[in-house]
Amino acid sequence: MIVGVVGAGQLARMMIPAAVQLGIELRVLAEADGMSAQLAQTAVGDYRDAATVLEFARGVDVLTFDHEHVPQDVLRAVVDAGIRVAPGPDALLFAQDKREMRRRMSELGAPQPDWAPVDSDDDLQAFLDAHGGAAILKTAKGGYDGKGVRRVTSVTDARDWIDAAVSGEGPQLLVEELVDFTRELSQQLARSIRGEIVSWPLVETVQRDSVCAEVYAPARAGAGDARKRAAEAAEIAHLIAEGVGVTGVMAVELFETADGRVVVNELAMRPHNSGHWTIEGSTTSQFEQHLRAVLDLPLGTADMVRPAAVMVNVLGGPSSGRMEDVYANALAACPDVHFHSYAKTARPGRKVGHVTAIGDDVQRVADRAGVGARFFEV
Repeated sequence: MIVGVVGAGQLARMMIPAAVQLGIELRVLAEADGMSAQLAQTAVGDYRDAATVLEFARGVDVLTFDHEHVPQDVLRAVVDAGIRVAPGPDALLFAQDKREMRRRMSELGAPQPDWAPVDSDDDLQAFLDAHGGAAILKTAKGGYDGKGVRRVTSVTDARDWIDAAVSGEGPQLLVEELVDFTRELSQQLARSIRGEIVSWPLVETVQRDSVCAEVYAPARAGAGDARKRAAEAAEIAHLIAEGVGVTGVMAVELFETADGRVVVNELAMRPHNSGHWTIEGSTTSQFEQHLRAVLDLPLGTADMVRPAAVMVNVLGGPSSGRMEDVYANALAACPDVHFHSYAKTARPGRKVGHVTAIGDDVQRVADRAGVGARFFEV
């Protein structure tokens, strides 16, 4: 079994141990010497070029992704050549284009913020007038980790983005209501080609400067009925997975409101930062499950191996630029904590690795993971 992965970032890197375990050959298409290039058979080329992707894909059984940026025309050229793509272009569209995602969520009846496409000053002004004078403006494509998102209270706040969108020099825009949320949640599942679905527990994500900093699995109780909230989130994710026909791992990022409702924020159709805890904390990690799903193998159970798991991202990294320079002290101080390096050079705010702890008491687990991560954030 040969799986081709477009993109050579940390997600492709973390698929490699799962592939080795299952006897799967993993091949990576990298723009340059990516983080996984040292560990997997790698081709270097432009994922935006159809001929390059086709040449790479002809040697694999299925093509999947480390990121969601491969253009639709390239994806469809691969499908037209008779090569399996998972997730396919029809599903991946809803992770690539937020306007299309919002339209599809409306069609499916999934709970989401009020929203509207923005193609002119008048579009934005009308939305602001109807929503208390403040809203969230987003680029339809390309935004992540807080990029492509702007709080606006007037057309003037969006002048540069609207001018670029109207001229065709920038991405299309959409505007969403300003949700008064109390915390962010993530519901992950995997769906195979034959339609088998397995879900992990609902998790809570904590952001720092719009970047995921911590993940609690399962989500802490919060206000209201935790079991009802978890069941609702799983139901929403199942509805979306079936409704868009996704193959592989999907994450549904959610806002929880003060009155206990959950609404869909964004979708990711690949392994996701909110699921890194599954490597040690679940019977089947998101990376193994993704490979099983795209190859249409039976899916594994997503049960937790201990009652609590907490993942802390290492943001920025050690002052030396090398995580391994800190290993001796970190490993000695935290022998029961799991450390992951992405082989990235340290840079302020950059995800260079993560730390996971598992156990029975969530606060003690969180404390251990936090101590481990702090060794690297110097």
